[in-house]
Amino acid sequence: MKRTSIKNTRINGEVQKELSRIISREIKDPRIHAMTSVTQVMVTPDLKECKAYISVLGDEQAQADTLEGLKSASGYIRRELARSINLRNTPEITFYIDQSIEYAINMSKKIDDVMSKQNSDSDE
Repeated sequence: MKRTSIKNTRINGEVQKELSRIISREIKDPRIHAMTSVTQVMVTPDLKECKAYISVLGDEQAQADTLEGLKSASGYIRRELARSINLRNTPEITFYIDQSIEYAINMSKKIDDVMSKQNSDSDE
């Protein structure tokens, strides 16, 4: 298992914060859903590549449209990232949809359903 250094962790956090700001405030693409958040960023140690995990509150069509809009705006996002963060190299950003929040909500709902069923069975 590969450990990330403290420097790389700080870079990930700073890139995540700036990506969130750029996506929410500066991009005017109508395909990008208003409830889009950056959940995780992983920058390689050589600062050449960056994986950005995006969470979109909406249906699958909204997620696909947002991903397409972010891919088309990746050059602008990279340029704004280079202006705001002083790094040796500005990483090439690849966007991925993060399904973990949706999965957690779904699992929580299933657990609540099972618990309510058990409570109703014990009452009888």
